[in-house]
Amino acid sequence: MTASADGPRTHVVVLPGGGYARLAPHEGEPVAEWLRGLGLEASVLEYPVRTRHPGPFHAVRRHIGELRAHGVERIGVVGFSAGGHLAGHAAVSGLVDAAVLGYPVVSMQLPTHRGSREQLIGLRAWPWARRALSIDRLVTRGAPPMFIWHTAADEPVPVEHSYLLGRALAAHDVPHALHVYPRGRHGLGLVDGIDGEEEAGIARNWTRDCAEWLRELGWID
Repeated sequence: MTASADGPRTHVVVLPGGGYARLAPHEGEPVAEWLRGLGLEASVLEYPVRTRHPGPFHAVRRHIGELRAHGVERIGVVGFSAGGHLAGHAAVSGLVDAAVLGYPVVSMQLPTHRGSREQLIGLRAWPWARRALSIDRLVTRGAPPMFIWHTAADEPVPVEHSYLLGRALAAHDVPHALHVYPRGRHGLGLVDGIDGEEEAGIARNWTRDCAEWLRELGWID
């Protein structure tokens, strides 16, 4: 980690997706490299998978606690799909100062994404447990700024998840940006150089849009 010469010490934690069953490589280190290219410190957290809640969340909390103990003043989190759910949980729990969520699993009350729900709480979880782990139900006015992006064509995790979160953030006056791009399959990551890049259309611009948001937030020059 390095300290900024004229600003708070900042670090961004990347949480890959994978349905809480695995960690998708293209949503990990390549994303951290992109963030470093913007002038940010970044690391990938290999949180535990195939384990029930609160295992993954505790891993994130420990990692962020270690960063704070090493003098990091401002911490962000970037998560995709199930990693977006975990990042959102960290955000609404007050652990971080900003969050970027890509095609996130938001609600455990919706029938999708069954894979993430099965790994985290089980398909037969009680309604109260499903509600307690639905990010849109946990938003308060104290939630940090969020950048959310999704595609309207996403089938495994429909865009309804991001709409639910966007409505919750708006209802609580939480600063946020919500981008819904018309095309692109689930799991695009950085989009660049992956199968389906041509079909993603303007979804490839999410990194540009996110960088502009981070700049407006004052996190990058």
